[in-house]
This record gives sequence, structure tokens and C-alpha cells, in this order.
Amino acid sequence: MENNSYGKTIAALLVGAALGTAVGYLLGADKEKKNQQLDQLKDSFESMSDKIKSKFKKTTADIEDEIFSS
Repeated sequence: MENNSYGKTIAALLVGAALGTAVGYLLGADKEKKNQQLDQLKDSFESMSDKIKSKFKKTTADIEDEIFSS
């Protein structure tokens, strides 16, 4: 249970750092370039979010299997 909490904390820190970097970068770029890169960032965040969700779902399923198979 504690490992799952630790993983969520690390994931939240990584997402926060990525968002902070993205916002800082967007504030310094020109408008057309901002729009293109914002679209790329959205796609990247969606992909990363899906991967993280998938990882936690697999972990939860593995833990449930261990509990109920004992």
C-alpha cells in the first residue's frame, strides 16, 4: 500500500515539473510557435497520463490477485 502512495507522489512531482517547464517555455515563445508546441505538449501529457494510469491499474490488479489467491 505504501509503495502505491510513493509511486503516486513521484508521478505527481514529475507531472508538476513538466507543467511548470511547459508554462515557462510558453510564456517566452512567439504565438504561432506556442500554439504548435502547446498541441504537442497536450498530446504528450495525454500519452503520459495514459501510461501512468495503465501502470497503476496493473499494479492494483496484481495486488488484488495476490490478496485473493492467498
